Amino acid sequence: MKRIQSACLEQTIRFAAKDAPTAAEAARMTDAEYRHYLVQLDRGRTAYKVLEERPQEDGSLLIRIKRQYNSYDTGEYLD
Repeated sequence: MKRIQSACLEQTIRFAAKDAPTAAEAARMTDAEYRHYLVQLDRGRTAYKVLEERPQEDGSLLIRIKRQYNSYDTGEYLD
C-alpha cells in the first residue's frame, strides 16, 4: 500500500486586471487581487512560499509560488 508522505505544488500565476484604463490602475488592481489571494491562503491555513514576483509592463503580475497540496504535510519543500 502506498501513502503520500508529503506534497507540494509549484505554480506560476498571472494576475491581470480587465478593463483598466491605465497600466498604473491595472497594477493597483492586480496588486489588490494578489494580496487578497494571499489572505485567502492564510485564512485557509495553507502553507506557501512566494518564490518570485514579476510585475509586467501591462500592469499584470506574474508570481511563482510553492504551496501546500490539500492538507498534506509539506516536508522540506517550503524550507
